[in-house]
Amino acid sequence: MILAAALLALPVVAGLGAYWLPSARVRMGLLLGTAALHLAGCLAAWRLPCGPASGDWLGLDALGLIVLTVASAVFLAVAVGSRAFLAAHAQRGERVFAGCLFGFLGAATLVAESQHLALMWIGMEATTLAMAPLVFHSRTRRSLEAVWKYLLLSSVGIGLALFGTFFLAAAQGAGRPLILGDLVLHAASLQPGLLRAAFVFLLVGYGTKMGLAPLHAWKPDTYGEAPAPVAALMAGALTSCAFLGLARVTQVMVAAHQFAFVRPPLLALGLASLVVSAGFMVWQTDLRRLFAYSSVEHMGLLAIALGIGGAGMFGAALHIVGNGLVKAAMFLAVGNVILLSKTSESGGTRGLLRRAPWTSVLLVLGLFAVTGSPPFALFVSEFAILGAAFHAGLAWLALVIVVLFTIVFVAMARVLLRVVYTAPEPGASVLAERPALVAGPALLVGAVLLLGLHVPAPLRAVLADAARALGGNAP
Repeated sequence: MILAAALLALPVVAGLGAYWLPSARVRMGLLLGTAALHLAGCLAAWRLPCGPASGDWLGLDALGLIVLTVASAVFLAVAVGSRAFLAAHAQRGERVFAGCLFGFLGAATLVAESQHLALMWIGMEATTLAMAPLVFHSRTRRSLEAVWKYLLLSSVGIGLALFGTFFLAAAQGAGRPLILGDLVLHAASLQPGLLRAAFVFLLVGYGTKMGLAPLHAWKPDTYGEAPAPVAALMAGALTSCAFLGLARVTQVMVAAHQFAFVRPPLLALGLASLVVSAGFMVWQTDLRRLFAYSSVEHMGLLAIALGIGGAGMFGAALHIVGNGLVKAAMFLAVGNVILLSKTSESGGTRGLLRRAPWTSVLLVLGLFAVTGSPPFALFVSEFAILGAAFHAGLAWLALVIVVLFTIVFVAMARVLLRVVYTAPEPGASVLAERPALVAGPALLVGAVLLLGLHVPAPLRAVLADAARALGGNAP
């Protein structure tokens, strides 16, 4: 409880300090130091027994610890490159930029640590508010349109999630707080009709935050206009927090023996997300929008994993780690491409291997990592999910997923390999790649590669705990 409170207080205090610091250099140093300290605290939490005390509003269970660690690792990678990013783009507003980054980290920490589901909703709303000024950082007409769409659709989603939280409280009865442990322990006494209504509203609400189709319309525009560090946070950390909200209510439904009710909508929305993302990626030429649709695809796969159950829950927990890290790395790498070519359109970024070799390597590795190719972590998680589908008698679903994965791989390879390997335009400049802008995504991709080769015993134990909490099991 003390460590959880310290992790929550750290970005809040640092954010207040950053706003009043007069020096941009000191402010960026505070950002990097806070990010490193926060990640160190998360890693320390792995050495403690998982699970909050009974009745605690804040605490780290297995799934919350996974999500918080991913968010903290992504935040550190963003902090490493933020100063170089702001200097390269010659943009002002470091005070607001740093303050909102701290605000997001604090809100994400609250979401991951909340054992009270209404408190988790507050944290989810805070992530939306913290992200909005960051999306509008470039202050262009297109970024204004993107942030408007983001706020509008996210607010609708978070409003529906609030209705779902009300229904969940009504299903529980008066006089008892919305503590996750209490809900799971007394799930059999929850009113079934109100509980089902709560799940529907929370699925649509948090599904909108995740970007599940057909609720994904904000994602391509927002990711396409947000600065690279912001898009990395949204794709790597924000969507992971939204998934946690959906996983929490699924955990309650499974404990209440309502899995037969939750499976069809989870599978339907997940499969729709895969179909929509694959269809749009076939025609996509913009790198940022390409990875935005890839995010829709992976959020859909997470929903499917929840709907499959069994070892699919273990696969979902591992997939959160792999997807969060690699997706953040890819948006940071695309930010380097934009710095070179002033565009994210593939037609304007030809010959990248000769112009920016390190970024090119990251993009090629990212292509194989994000499409679930061996030996990366997403291959292991996707294999576990597909295996769980066969075991659950859903062989047709596994085959459809494999076909869609193939379409996605071909679509992404067609764009990324053309960007990297085609000859550059005559007279194209060579980018002096800044180490700070390459180091963050390189470390994230390296972590995803290592997790594909070997899942450490402590991580595997926590993944198994998270799977069991969701009603599943480890393969």
